[in-house]
Amino acid sequence: MTQPDDPAAALASALPPQVAARLQSLRLNDGVAIAVLDASGYDALERERLEQAVKDALGNQPGVTEVRVAMTADKPQRKIIAVGSGKGGVGKSTVSANLAVALARMGRKVGLVDADIYGPSQPRLLGSEGIKPQARSDKLIPVPNQWGVPMLSMGQLIEPDKAIAWRGPMASGALGQLVDADWGAAEILIVDLPPGTGDVQLTMLQRHKPAGAVIVSTPQDLALIDAKRAIQLLEVGQVPVIGLVENMAGYACPHCGEVSDPFGSGGAEAAAAQMGLAFLGRIPLQLAIREASDAGTPPAAGEGPAAEAFAALARRVATWLDNQ
Repeated sequence: MTQPDDPAAALASALPPQVAARLQSLRLNDGVAIAVLDASGYDALERERLEQAVKDALGNQPGVTEVRVAMTADKPQRKIIAVGSGKGGVGKSTVSANLAVALARMGRKVGLVDADIYGPSQPRLLGSEGIKPQARSDKLIPVPNQWGVPMLSMGQLIEPDKAIAWRGPMASGALGQLVDADWGAAEILIVDLPPGTGDVQLTMLQRHKPAGAVIVSTPQDLALIDAKRAIQLLEVGQVPVIGLVENMAGYACPHCGEVSDPFGSGGAEAAAAQMGLAFLGRIPLQLAIREASDAGTPPAAGEGPAAEAFAALARRVATWLDNQ
C-alpha cells in the first residue's frame, strides 16, 4: 500500500475518481510516472480513453516529465458458436447475422466473424459495407454497427467485388486474424463458416475449438445429405452440435395467404430426430427477409414473425450456452 509520504500518493489524488477506482499501482521514478490500471471489461476504445485520462491528469503534475500507462485485464471467457452448413445457398449467413442480432437484443455481448473467406456477405447483411477495420497492437478492431454486433469480415479488407484466390493456408491464416482480433467485452463470437468441410472448417475446429455449432439446412433431401457431412466433421473434431435450423421453411403467398413448401417441409426436424440432435426451429421463406437482408437491416432487429423466429432461435442457443 502506498505510504502517505510517498510522492506517488499525491499523484494518485490527482486522478479522477472513476480512474482512481481502477488504479492498481502508481510509481514515480526520475520524473517518470508509471500507472498500472485494471481494464477488465473495457473494449479497445474505453481502454484508450482510460489511458488518456491518466496522462491528462498526471502529465502536468509537479515532478512529472513522462507518463507511462500499463493495463491488465482478465481474459474474457469468450465462447465461440460456429454456424455451418454442408452446402451453400441455404441461408447460413442470414441465420448467423440474425442470430447475433437477436442475442444482442437479449443483452448478450456478441461479436460476429464472417469466416466465409471466399464469399463474405456479412458487411451487406449488417449494413457496414465500405467500412474498413482499424488495427491496434497488431490486432484488428471489429467494425461496430447500429445493431450492437461488432463484426469482422474479409469483405471489409479487400476491394469490393474482388475475387479472393487463396490456397488453404492463406485462408486459414486470415481466419486466425479475424477470430483473434480485439473483441473487447464480447462474451460470444458467432462464426459464420463457409459451406462444406474444407481447410477453414478444419482450422476452426483445431485451433479455435468452438463451444458448439448450429447447423443450417433447407428441408430438401440434397441439403440434408450435405448437412449430415458437416455434422460428421464436427463430431470428429469433438465439437458439440447445439442443433439444426430449418431455413426457408414454408412460403405464404402474399396474395391469397396459402402456405406452400417449395423446398419441402420438416426435413431438418426429421433429420435432427434421426441423429438424436435438438431441433432449433424453422425460419420462414419470406420476401421481407430477403429484402431486409439486402438492405442491411436484419429482420431480427425489428418485430413480426421473422424477428420472433430468430429470437426463439437465440433463446435456445443462449439456454444451451448457459447450461454448459
